Amino acid sequence: QVQLDESGGGLVQPGGRLRLSCAASGLTLPRYVIGWFRQGPGKARERVSCIQPSGQTLHVDAVKGRFGITRDDAKNIVYLRMDSLKSDDTGVYYCAAAVGTQCVSAVDFDYWGHGTQVTVSA
Repeated sequence: QVQLDESGGGLVQPGGRLRLSCAASGLTLPRYVIGWFRQGPGKARERVSCIQPSGQTLHVDAVKGRFGITRDDAKNIVYLRMDSLKSDDTGVYYCAAAVGTQCVSAVDFDYWGHGTQVTVSA
């Protein structure tokens, strides 16, 4: 049974930082495309960062230079480092896994975690 567990969310002030973790069981993360998605209040779910099996990473323009996605193959965990957080970064963050080699849209991801809340507020 595949399970993705996100952790590391919380309340942080603007300009602060968090590191989210996505721990997997039932699948080997390096063999999948792993994406971090977020859904803010009243907003559609969007993919913010993605790491392909090759190690290549992609980020949406709104987080470039502030977010980083990395993978620890030994621990089977993918991390999302978030720096210089803004109020617009508030939302529920999900990790997801897709079969394949390229970052794809949300509908093409096969497995999802339950999400972790990130709130950026003074």
